[in-house]
Amino acid sequence: MAITAAMVKELREITSAGMMDCKKALAETNGDMDAAIEFLRKKGMAGADKKAGRVAAEGVIAVAISADKKKAAIVEVNCETDFVAKGDEFKAFADEIASIALTLGTTDIDAIMAATMASGKTVDERRREMIAKIGENMTMRRVEIIETSGAIGQYQHGEKIGVVVAMEGGNDGLIRDVAMHVAAVKPQAISTDDLDPSVVEKERVFQIEKAQEDNDKLPEEKRKPLDIIEKMIEGRMRKFAAEITLLEQEFVKDPSLKVKDLLKTNAATVHTFIRLEVGEGIEKLETNFAEEVAEAARAAKGV
Repeated sequence: MAITAAMVKELREITSAGMMDCKKALAETNGDMDAAIEFLRKKGMAGADKKAGRVAAEGVIAVAISADKKKAAIVEVNCETDFVAKGDEFKAFADEIASIALTLGTTDIDAIMAATMASGKTVDERRREMIAKIGENMTMRRVEIIETSGAIGQYQHGEKIGVVVAMEGGNDGLIRDVAMHVAAVKPQAISTDDLDPSVVEKERVFQIEKAQEDNDKLPEEKRKPLDIIEKMIEGRMRKFAAEITLLEQEFVKDPSLKVKDLLKTNAATVHTFIRLEVGEGIEKLETNFAEEVAEAARAAKGV
């Protein structure tokens, strides 16, 4: 059966698959539209599985907050290139995932992937469709949920960095300012009491070794006694803790204020914050774009 341009156009509109894929599907199924749809569905799923091992270190951070501002979900959805991450289709996909995570109130990625989207398809089915259409691996890497008796606000730096802050007291503007500070300065905890003990111990060991090494380099008559070295280490540890805890940091919009002073002035308390940045901890592969284009051209020619 002759495959017409109108048939290819119709199949593209139904499946959103590429023109050449649609043409091939119709040729393989002798022009049977339903069989061609099924052919592409299977091909798309196979393509998604094949691409699953490819590094997806680009993407977006999406946030959804409940109407009463008491609950929020923040998710990282990944793809392979910044070009795809900036596309409206991918961003809308991530936004709907955040809304689903908020509705379900879960951080279980499998449960979110099995949830039904507005289109009637599951998140995973939609993900596979997009992989087949766009040709890049896509994953949902992280999701966090926070709840509060106060109020939650957010700040997003483009699509790459997202922050949600739960605060008691204050107002929407203050919450956004604190979230902006968290985005820019990357505190590891709210206060020194909240710091991970392993992080503190690792820094202490480093400071002890450094102090001993520096002291050993001095002429013997100028070397400091142990009690002085211990005081130096404690001072350095206080400085270290202040640099990585929210309350002790200088407020990014007004360095004359510490964040704790800003909050005190506004009778506010930060309960929780979550900061996600796209690709954190993912080892990115260096690629040669020119060679990729050349390889794609050779593949198209059947070389």
